[in-house]
Amino acid sequence: MAATMQAANRLQSVLKAGKTAYGVWQMFPGANLSRVMARCGFDWVLVDTEHGNIDDAQMHEAVGAIAATGVSPVVRIAANEGWMVKRMFMVNTAFSTGMGTDGEIGALDAGAHGILVPLLETADDARKLVQSAKFPPVGKRGFGAPFAMGSIGNVSPIEYLQHANDALITAVQIETKSALDNVEEIARVPGVDVLLVGPWDLGNNIGRPVVTAEFHPDLEVAIERIRRAATDNGKKAGIYCPSGEFAKKYIDQGFHMVRPAFSFLFLASASCCHHLLIRFRVP
Repeated sequence: MAATMQAANRLQSVLKAGKTAYGVWQMFPGANLSRVMARCGFDWVLVDTEHGNIDDAQMHEAVGAIAATGVSPVVRIAANEGWMVKRMFMVNTAFSTGMGTDGEIGALDAGAHGILVPLLETADDARKLVQSAKFPPVGKRGFGAPFAMGSIGNVSPIEYLQHANDALITAVQIETKSALDNVEEIARVPGVDVLLVGPWDLGNNIGRPVVTAEFHPDLEVAIERIRRAATDNGKKAGIYCPSGEFAKKYIDQGFHMVRPAFSFLFLASASCCHHLLIRFRVP
């Protein structure tokens, strides 16, 4: 059944086939929005609980809606904390009550096909993530939530337990100077599948902020270093792109996973386009 789970993970299937995986970022809540974006032809939809306006329960609904279309739901958690990897408890409740890991279902337990962890700094951070994301003997992830199986091949609980370590994607964001300095060591950590560049935070952290339509040459050098670290160690390289033009550029450069759009941009650009058509229509 390992093949069944891996085939159900569209993102992993595309990456293993050596193809480019195209994705979109969801920053607003709503399972209907999840379905609309998932049906646009993307391979994966990332549900953003770091910067997006999405709480744990809304993330749970989005994951199921995306998976039901045959597209891979990926969740960006807010921090490299084990309870966020497994459960993604609502932040406001967790910090106001001190309840720790009790609370809503989330992230991998909700059925995500992969997770993305921001602001990783060192190889030790990467190893900590793998411990949280993988079942024993690879890691220390607990088993118990009954929801994930229906989102990835409708397998049995035992099949999920046996094959999830290989079928799910663990991705890390390289977006700080410390992470860049340690990127080769991070890329060598077993269990990490994808290194994804966050160019805006990375540019800020290395003193080359993105303030024009083009990235600074030093930032481009850093981006290429991350790509090479990933590919040299058998991992995949991804990047957050501001447009389709940037996505094409980085695909040509050898990146495997690109995000050329996000929900806010979809809504804003479509609204502006139709407004202009109406306001300046030719009689």
